[in-house]
Amino acid sequence: MKGILKRYLSADGAVVCAVLDGTEMCREMERIHKTSAVCTAALGRLSMAASLIGYTLKNPGDTVTVRIDGGGPAGVLLAVADDLGNVKSYVEQPVVELPLNAKGKLDVAGAVGTDGTLFVIKDIGLKEPYSGQTALVSGEIAEDVTQYFADSEQVPSACGLGVLVDPDLTVNCAGGYLIQLLPFAPESDIAQLEQNLKDVTSVTEMISGGMTADDIAQKLMAGLDAELLDESEPMYACDCSRERTERMLRSLDVPTLRDMAAEMPEIEVCCHFCNKKYVFTPAEVSRMADDKEAASNS
Repeated sequence: MKGILKRYLSADGAVVCAVLDGTEMCREMERIHKTSAVCTAALGRLSMAASLIGYTLKNPGDTVTVRIDGGGPAGVLLAVADDLGNVKSYVEQPVVELPLNAKGKLDVAGAVGTDGTLFVIKDIGLKEPYSGQTALVSGEIAEDVTQYFADSEQVPSACGLGVLVDPDLTVNCAGGYLIQLLPFAPESDIAQLEQNLKDVTSVTEMISGGMTADDIAQKLMAGLDAELLDESEPMYACDCSRERTERMLRSLDVPTLRDMAAEMPEIEVCCHFCNKKYVFTPAEVSRMADDKEAASNS
């Protein structure tokens, strides 16, 4: 279930490149959500993007939420990642069937939609989370992430994402890369990167062809004398728990809790990210309502 996520730095310190082989992460995602092929590709790409963005966060416990609402039949797509690249994700409509696009590929843009917005919310320990957004460029996700960094964070970036789905709907391979230039990056670095990006094939072609994260980074950072900076082994992992679910229920108002306790033989809450179910009895929910009433009267 673990992925391989490595970050590299150019010799002049002006270019950072993260490369992710997230094949096992996407396989776990597909197993949980039982997505159709095009939704596996779409949600897998978003999950890879969130993992890569999460790895840019500086402090343990920082998280990023990446949300796309493009107006397509897949509905809203959401992915949450931490500073190590661990990710969990969700798609509103996991089964969408579409014909292949004009290039004979899975029509991710058709499933996601192109008339909408990419939202990025970073919870980095401040009073309020940092949030940014950008209008979708293509609905293919990688281009939209690149545009987000240009528009909202003013960071020149290049993002590549890919998920290869086999005919039996399982994930053959998945991954991505995120290259970012620091403000002092010289024009020679930019020109070198532009040439390198022209020379590489798609993420899925590189991974399915046997290339490792190091191999991919060598091609992306050719001519920049890059060295490995750090690495992680991220997973598709959900951090839900019964305690967290109970806190969510306790956030409801007293009349709602009373109604649930009176009308339902059991109160079942299902986690959108991992499909784990938590069951509460009417008596437990009644006690939550009692506790809220007692607290408000004290």
